[in-house]
Amino acid sequence: MSTTFRNSAAFGKRMEFYVVGLMLKEGLDVYLPLVDDDAIDAVVKKPDGSYVEIQIKARSNDVKFGSAGLFAGLKHEERANYWFVFYSQRMDTIWIMSSNEFIKEARQNKSGVNKGKRTIKFNGRNSKLQLEHILPQYQKYAATDFSRIQLENSGE
Repeated sequence: MSTTFRNSAAFGKRMEFYVVGLMLKEGLDVYLPLVDDDAIDAVVKKPDGSYVEIQIKARSNDVKFGSAGLFAGLKHEERANYWFVFYSQRMDTIWIMSSNEFIKEARQNKSGVNKGKRTIKFNGRNSKLQLEHILPQYQKYAATDFSRIQLENSGE
């Protein structure tokens, strides 16, 4: 089955709702903005009453082999109380990073169409075995729950 533009464009929104559903399942208080003009997909109320902004990014099963954990061309400057949730459907993995961690770990593109934007690739690949794996330096961001968002200071 070929992927239509409509299906491809809707993938991001479906994955946002998938991740938000996981957050709700854990008991997080999640609020969804009606518009996404400031790169905020969700707002989470923490147990201490403070709020954090969440940007959700996802990669589908259909991406080229070796790119399941590649998130490229992201426009971002450091923000307080701001978290990224990256999800790879094919690897069935979530990585959670604060804005500060993302700035520290991502590569800023020096030239080309995406000059100034940031790229991070969480995965490596074994072509012989046709497997993608989490790179060791990013294992610390792999998450099975959202406790970091609820309990940690975002580092700013």
